[in-house]
Amino acid sequence: AAIAMFTGKANCPYYAKAELLADYLQTNLPNFRVHKITQHPDKWEQWLHDVCETNGWEHRQCPIIWRELLDRGGKGQLLGGLNEFLEYAQKYYGITLMMLSEEMLAIAEENLQAHLEIVKEDEEIKSLIKPMQIWITSASVPICYHLIPLLASGEVFGMTTEISIHLLDTEQFKEMLCSIVMEAEDMAFPLLRSISEHTKTDQAFIDADIIIVLDDVLLNLEVQSLENYIREVSEICQVYAPLIEKNAKSEVKVISSGKTFANLKATMLRMYGPSIRPENIIAISTSWESAAKAMLARKLNMNTAGVKDVIVWGNITGSNYIDLSHAKLYGYDCAIRGPPNFQRPLLNMIYDSEWIHSELVPAQSTLSSRVSRGTGMLPAHAVATVLRYWYHGSPSEEIISLGILSEGQFCIPEGIIFSMPVRLQNGNWEAMTELEINETTQKVLGRLGHELVQEKLVALKEINEMHPYEAE
Repeated sequence: AAIAMFTGKANCPYYAKAELLADYLQTNLPNFRVHKITQHPDKWEQWLHDVCETNGWEHRQCPIIWRELLDRGGKGQLLGGLNEFLEYAQKYYGITLMMLSEEMLAIAEENLQAHLEIVKEDEEIKSLIKPMQIWITSASVPICYHLIPLLASGEVFGMTTEISIHLLDTEQFKEMLCSIVMEAEDMAFPLLRSISEHTKTDQAFIDADIIIVLDDVLLNLEVQSLENYIREVSEICQVYAPLIEKNAKSEVKVISSGKTFANLKATMLRMYGPSIRPENIIAISTSWESAAKAMLARKLNMNTAGVKDVIVWGNITGSNYIDLSHAKLYGYDCAIRGPPNFQRPLLNMIYDSEWIHSELVPAQSTLSSRVSRGTGMLPAHAVATVLRYWYHGSPSEEIISLGILSEGQFCIPEGIIFSMPVRLQNGNWEAMTELEINETTQKVLGRLGHELVQEKLVALKEINEMHPYEAE
């Protein structure tokens, strides 16, 4: 058994004649099969060059015909063009095809029209299926490795939303990105339309719906000053922001995560990308919120999922404040019991106030180290959770911490990304300004706001010194 492969330009009369002969052979010979690949005239030359280069063939005319043996494998046997195929049919099957030039031209025209209609139909079908385009920067980090299955499972965007994931990193991590791509493809997620690696920054963020920024700096103040690290972060954002404006969709959502400078990255992306919707640039606080809840649950010997409404204020990966004044416990085993939705104020249940002030509240020395030492599972889950809330809404009665652009809420300075309590509904977030803030918390917020303003000013100063003409 053999299969003849035919490829030619849709408007080529020689392709039309070869095709007619092939159809005749297939109809009259039980073991002869034909597979046609019609090419648009504009794409023919490139396609012919590629197939010949792949197979080591020398052929320059239209059509190209080769023979594949179904029971052998390996590359096909080149027959050649129209003349070679006519000789082949005469030699092996004793069949000759007589055809007038006018007929060949008419069929060629019909072939072209039919091909254009098929292409148009395919494009219309593809246009109806628009996978969500997700770009992940610094994609070689462990967070990304854990994040891909969460995004592709369907639990974040819904079981009817297909996604395409684009992994962006520098050339030195190309091999690692290729390995991640292959492993994700092997997992055969039904909703993962495609996953690809990218190392050319100028092509980043094309058609992006979501951009997850995972870039970090290896913070070691014994090696260089904090100002230098801040400059590194700012320069990264100065590259990314114009590309986002140029290549991404107008409603793109930009998410800053990572172990260092989560707030600053979001602030700088907004500064250097003024056309990006400010409300669409956020920083993820949920890792620190989850770690704080877990510490509290261990202290109270209860399930972490029962601890709600812990608030992370301020600089997520820097000076932040864990606020328990609104925290509640669900399903806590105590003398008073109630239905599943019965809750108790957390501060009423923790009698060791010294533990709160000595171990929990100084989050930089406890929670930050826990999150930073992790494998990436927790921050990946945090990003996925916030995305799910952003698209489908957060639990109606629950407080979520999120780094958002301050517009003066809770007397926080404007123009900085600041972690504060929010609710998410209908694709938008809303600061929960109705919450009562006690005097102690308000003083801390003033200090945290000042620190973030200073960090932003340092970033701008460093960049202005590096690029004075741009500053002017």
